[in-house]
Amino acid sequence: MDGILGTVGTAGAVFAGTNVDDIVILTVLFLSARAHGLPRPWQIIAGQYTGIAVTVVVSVIAALGLAILPDPWVGLVGSLPLAMGVRGLIEAVRAKDPADGSPPAVASGLLSVASITVANGADNISVYTPVFRTIGVSASLITIAVFAVLVAVWCLIGSWLGSHKKIIEFVERYGRWLVPLVFIAIGLVIVLESGVISLLADLVRHLLEPV
Repeated sequence: MDGILGTVGTAGAVFAGTNVDDIVILTVLFLSARAHGLPRPWQIIAGQYTGIAVTVVVSVIAALGLAILPDPWVGLVGSLPLAMGVRGLIEAVRAKDPADGSPPAVASGLLSVASITVANGADNISVYTPVFRTIGVSASLITIAVFAVLVAVWCLIGSWLGSHKKIIEFVERYGRWLVPLVFIAIGLVIVLESGVISLLADLVRHLLEPV
């Protein structure tokens, strides 16, 4: 019993420590849902589960010794929220009514929500992989179950924050610019922290070198 409780506690700590920033994303998505009806709440929840599931599956595969992609190159997925944020910022600039602070629908469906979740959680693979590599099958199943429960908790927190009066008032005033900038910031952090830029620079230098 102590072993199970220890596994549950460890899994909870690992999930919370690696997904704190997901609460910000979920809050923004639920605010967008209330402002535009897109993405729908069920799409946000399903997209979050899909994104986390993809991250876990890739981590389990990597734990079995099958590297799908070198860690730094995973940072390329940061271009997804970055592109979505830039698109939202362009829509804000082109808006006919500058007084309207409603946040643009940066993500409009299940797939885009899942893409953002995968992009934001790509660096979590480097944390989850050694965890799944060092614990047994039963402990891994318990860990995955804890993750599933905590995804629901995260969605509830994001929904609650997205319905908080002061937050809504703030977003109504600055949301047109705030939401795209949040996604741009998330994308930049993912790309910069991954080290993929230096890899791309080395690749370009290698291609430009005379034969």
